[in-house]
Amino acid sequence: MKFMQLLGWLALWGFNAFPAIAADVKLGFITKFPVPFFATMENAAKAYAAANPGVEIIYGQGASATDVEGQIALIESMSTQGVQGIAITPVDPTVASALDKAIASGVKVVLMDNSIPGWDKAAALATTDNYNAGKIAGQYLKSVLSAGDTLGILEGVPGVPALDDRVKGMLEGLGGLTVEVVGRSGTNCTEELGISVAEDLLTANPDLKAIYAACGPPAAGAARAIKNAGIAPDKVVLVGFDFCCGEEEALTAGVEDATVAQFPAKMAELGVDALVRAISGEDVPSLIDSGAALVTLENMSDFK
Repeated sequence: MKFMQLLGWLALWGFNAFPAIAADVKLGFITKFPVPFFATMENAAKAYAAANPGVEIIYGQGASATDVEGQIALIESMSTQGVQGIAITPVDPTVASALDKAIASGVKVVLMDNSIPGWDKAAALATTDNYNAGKIAGQYLKSVLSAGDTLGILEGVPGVPALDDRVKGMLEGLGGLTVEVVGRSGTNCTEELGISVAEDLLTANPDLKAIYAACGPPAAGAARAIKNAGIAPDKVVLVGFDFCCGEEEALTAGVEDATVAQFPAKMAELGVDALVRAISGEDVPSLIDSGAALVTLENMSDFK
């Protein structure tokens, strides 16, 4: 991400320039688990810090999509290291208690990627509108399916609002088209569970028409399951979410038909900028939408 591109994004989303920092600012930046999406976010935060020498950022990441204890430990550790703010992609609502303690000690918090239901102490939330992004997937499915077709759903981590919204939005995006949902299971956003759940769906439903995966790794897993079963790519419509973790290869091979891309670099940059501004005493928008778009083989090069 070039510096001038970042300035343009910030202007587009209501920020006219980087904040004037009267003193050095020390931040914590915590992401969920090691996949390219969160690596992109971390790299964007590093680029922000490099472009603004007054900002120091320390980084941390959970071990998996369910590593609640790991995130809590990172929040506590960063608080003891004297950060003035924490930007975090919360892995589970139960990390709120640790964030409460950090805020009580004077730490500002900006959430990224997903909210914490019922928790309103964050200075801002920088995220994809996952419900609307899910609708993009549903609208695509509506364009290629017929009434009565069967659909299998590979959920992310049930109970995580952002991931649940991707499924709810997809169903809304079908726009009245009546399809039969023949199965929906959580995958913890892993390729391994994506393969397993997709294999079960394909075995139980030989005439399955479509699969929707709410995360990138299980979408890639579903593509592998389709290929391993010897099913022709045009027999099952596969739509994913994230455009990461093997989805480019699946789209190129024609096994995956479409996916929904988020803009993780934009999300991270806007989140960190909002955190710096909040620490500086500025008012920041409570919700900052970083956008989403449909990716197919035809436009895939635009999103690399």
